[in-house]
Amino acid sequence: MIVVTGATGNVGRPLVQALAAAGEQVTAVSRGVSGVAVPEGVQYRQVDLAAPESLRPVFDGADAVFLHDGGAGEHLLSPQGILDVAKAGGVRRVVLLSSQGVATRPQSSSHGQMGRSIEDVIRQSGMDWTILRPGGFASNAFAWAETIRTGRTAAAPFGDTGLPWIDPADIGEVAAAALREDGHAGQVYELTGPALSTPRQRAEAIGEAIGEPIRFIEQTRDEARAQMLQFMPEPVVETTLDIIGNPTPAEQRISPDVEQVLGRTPRTFAEWAIRNIAAFR
Repeated sequence: MIVVTGATGNVGRPLVQALAAAGEQVTAVSRGVSGVAVPEGVQYRQVDLAAPESLRPVFDGADAVFLHDGGAGEHLLSPQGILDVAKAGGVRRVVLLSSQGVATRPQSSSHGQMGRSIEDVIRQSGMDWTILRPGGFASNAFAWAETIRTGRTAAAPFGDTGLPWIDPADIGEVAAAALREDGHAGQVYELTGPALSTPRQRAEAIGEAIGEPIRFIEQTRDEARAQMLQFMPEPVVETTLDIIGNPTPAEQRISPDVEQVLGRTPRTFAEWAIRNIAAFR
């Protein structure tokens, strides 16, 4: 059995679907999961990861677990406690969803330092571990959904700065491979899309998907910062703006790891937009 934490998130949802489609026995874990959020036949448990002891019945008889770092540690408060409970239940394989920023922004408290501490716990667990370090998610474009639906506009800073945004479904499929197959233990996979994509280009791709032009509005850094502070902690906002405004060469690098694991090229942002067209109409 495979336990998936964060099962209703942008990565957890396609991961659960991929595992279920492969015939795996899956338990989907989230604080807000319900039967309507998982495929037929998948078990689901509402559990708070901040209380590892509550996971004991979930891990009983499990072989592998997918852990989400909780956004650089905001919600996954005790990775050691979770792994201790997992090992007691028989789990021997763990796949961690970390962040590219652990390597590219090592001095950042929100990305590098906190993420590295969680990765270190995984490495020292004595389990077969795999660490996934994706860059920016294509699904971040959902932040535009309301303004595109109501006014056919999309606002963002740094309109012509490109990053290799990745489709979360690709992350889920790589995670599924690492959870199901041998040969991934001790590996750190950096996961990106197949090409650099700018905010202006992503708005155009959504417009092409829905068949109507989208007007792109370029924000100043201060305008974007004020908007992001409404739902993100200040250190995360500052690091995020640094990444999307002044990415390092490592953050703009196209990684071969998705193709190496899955045997195909990563999906493009345009493909993601077409698949999620209903959110923008």
